[in-house]
Amino acid sequence: NLSYLEKALNKLEIVHQKQTSERGTTKSNLVIRQSNGYDIEFAWNGQEYELIVDMSFWEQTCPVESFIDKVAQHYAGEVIVGESQKLGFQPVKYQQNEDGSNTVVLERWNERS
Repeated sequence: NLSYLEKALNKLEIVHQKQTSERGTTKSNLVIRQSNGYDIEFAWNGQEYELIVDMSFWEQTCPVESFIDKVAQHYAGEVIVGESQKLGFQPVKYQQNEDGSNTVVLERWNERS
């Protein structure tokens, strides 16, 4: 889901831009510009977003594996909160723990008739 991916990148303070796909799909891609001209792209392959990068020209502050882990972790958190809200839950607490894991607390009040 593009919206959750964008929210994850925003939470990580990763500057990105939407770009219309050249493959003729209606899905947008997300591009992270790099100063060397070898940009990082999250591209829609028809089923999911995939990371496209030339690892020889990686210019981010952390290794590729750490980058993927951080984005995946924040994406998962956004999906949990977003989909839970559709079911009437509200986020109460979102906390990053010392071990790198995240804790999400949600609540929902049942109305009595």
